[in-house]
Amino acid sequence: MPKQPTANPNEPTARFAEYLQANNLRLTPERRAVFEVILTLDGHFDAEELLEFLRRRKKRVSRATLYRTLDHLREAGLVKVHRFGHGHSLYEHIVGRKHHDHMVCTRCGTVIEFVNDEIERLQEEMCKLHAFKSTSHVMEIFGVCAECQAKEKKG
Repeated sequence: MPKQPTANPNEPTARFAEYLQANNLRLTPERRAVFEVILTLDGHFDAEELLEFLRRRKKRVSRATLYRTLDHLREAGLVKVHRFGHGHSLYEHIVGRKHHDHMVCTRCGTVIEFVNDEIERLQEEMCKLHAFKSTSHVMEIFGVCAECQAKEKKG
C-alpha cells in the first residue's frame, strides 16, 4: 500500500514530492507539469481533456504518465476521482477546497457542486449514534437538471 505524506500538509507541491519520495519515486518534470496544470483547473475534468489541455500548452506528457500521475495524486490525497455514471472517471483537485457534494444530471451530465452544513451535521450525528468513525464520505444525487427539465416541457 502506498505511503501517505506526513509533513508539509499546507504546501501541495511539497506534499506531492514527499509522497513520491516515500514511495521511491521522483518528482519528474512531467509529474510536476501535470500537477501544476491540475491546480489551475476549476471543477471536474477527465484524463483525456487534461491530456489535450497539457498538449495545447506544449507540455510533453505521455498518456501513461498522465494516468499514473493521477493515481499518485489520488493516493497522496490531492485529487479525488468520481464515477458519476458517465462511463469514465472525472477528477478534481481538492487542494484548499472545502468538502462538497454533487448533483448529477442523468441526461446531460452536468455536475452541480453544493455545500450544506445541515447535511454534514446530520451525517456526523448518525455516525455518533452508531459509534461509527467516519474517515470520508461521498454524496451524489442523480436526477434531471433544470435545463433538461425545461427542454422536456417544450418538447
